[in-house]
Amino acid sequence: MSSGRAAKELGRGERVIPGVSRLRLPLPWPGIPHGNAWAVAAGDGVVLFDTGMHQPGSLAHLERALDMVHLRLELVRHVVLTHAHVDHCGQTTPIVLRSGAEVWCHPAHEHLTKWLARPDEYWERRVEIAMQSGVPESAVRAASELVRTDDIGIAGGLKVDHELVDGVEIATDFGPFVVVETPGHAPSHVCLFNAERRMLISGDHLLGRVSLYFDYGYTPDPVGEFLHSLDRIEQLDARLVLSGHGRTFTDVEGHIRANRELVAERISLAASGMLDGEPHSAAELVPRIFGVELTPENGSWLLGETMCFLRHMEVTGRVERVTEDPVTFRLT
Repeated sequence: MSSGRAAKELGRGERVIPGVSRLRLPLPWPGIPHGNAWAVAAGDGVVLFDTGMHQPGSLAHLERALDMVHLRLELVRHVVLTHAHVDHCGQTTPIVLRSGAEVWCHPAHEHLTKWLARPDEYWERRVEIAMQSGVPESAVRAASELVRTDDIGIAGGLKVDHELVDGVEIATDFGPFVVVETPGHAPSHVCLFNAERRMLISGDHLLGRVSLYFDYGYTPDPVGEFLHSLDRIEQLDARLVLSGHGRTFTDVEGHIRANRELVAERISLAASGMLDGEPHSAAELVPRIFGVELTPENGSWLLGETMCFLRHMEVTGRVERVTEDPVTFRLT
């Protein structure tokens, strides 16, 4: 969701290794000032992995970043999306219109495209999740009005030409990048691994700074899926990670371990918040897990993440569901 504030940063491009460039693109969110797209040499052009978010002037930021590494939009032959979140796919259509590139994305992108077709339902869905999580309706409606906007960060929808599923190869000058399905952060999430250079394009599955986010309500157990996806990536033995936010990094095992530990810590905090044996909602548990109060700005993120933790605890037998309106749980 766009905040409506102008981005303070400028698009910036930098070469990571010959043939691979990081395009750092501004984002309007507090604490997440930019995201990455990656341009990888492929024949007479480049493959663009992710696109950045659409905002006023955002295409100019992308062009500025490309120009800094001596590239231009017309050289983009393929747009490959690690997942269908707007900060990774929002500029897809303008790029395609300029370059004629083909678009690759995992087929489970309904968590975005469903709401693009019916934008009013997107906001009602957020209200519904907050109310299920135990936030009073009056507070939810008031918060929704504060953050609601017609601009959700994507231009022209998302038309996909090719499906990114396990084993699909994207050809580059470094050899193929092979798709590894990594749901959890999003149902549509994939990573792409180049075995010749042991190079991983990780999207938001692994970030330079350990940070969790899960799409709630689309799959049975996003947290469990995320943990399984960490196992899959660990088996690749990657050496260099090109992530969706932040700088490249090489301590892949350390980052995988830190993500597992953070998930375990937050589940433990959720369990500690239910030691009284009473039923608790996600809204009640958020301050106990994260140490902050709910606000209109953080509510969607923190409630969704907490609901995903509680769902994982339910699937693994640590809690039982007590009520449905709101949804509450207690320890088993």
